[in-house]
Amino acid sequence: MNTQLTSLPGPLLVVVIVLGVVQLTLDVIALVDLVRRPVDRVALGNKWVWVAIILLVNMLGAILYLLVGRRPAPAAEVAAPAQLGPRAGSVADSLYGPRPPVPGGSGAGAAPGPVGPPPVDEQATDPGRDEADPR
Repeated sequence: MNTQLTSLPGPLLVVVIVLGVVQLTLDVIALVDLVRRPVDRVALGNKWVWVAIILLVNMLGAILYLLVGRRPAPAAEVAAPAQLGPRAGSVADSLYGPRPPVPGGSGAGAAPGPVGPPPVDEQATDPGRDEADPR
């Protein structure tokens, strides 16, 4: 073993080992990302330049590549569906059962009726009504 490395104090030796592991990890992450990334999404348009920067500029080269060397993918434009398709309706029907018909509506596309509690039967809640009186 190198006598200069073993002559370092314990805490300083730990710092050197941690920095070495961090540098190696950053280099591997940067190189794997560079290999997987298409050329059109790499700054400077040349991967070999970035390989040299990552390997020769130690930890700073990998950090530079990860911060500046990558271009984001172009955003894909996805149109939102106007209505639920027939498959979405069938999934909902299979989960919750068929939808009841809407009063005054014409089929599945009709607007739902009023939302709220059901109407109250006034005869059943009349306080002056006698239970024996069959009105």
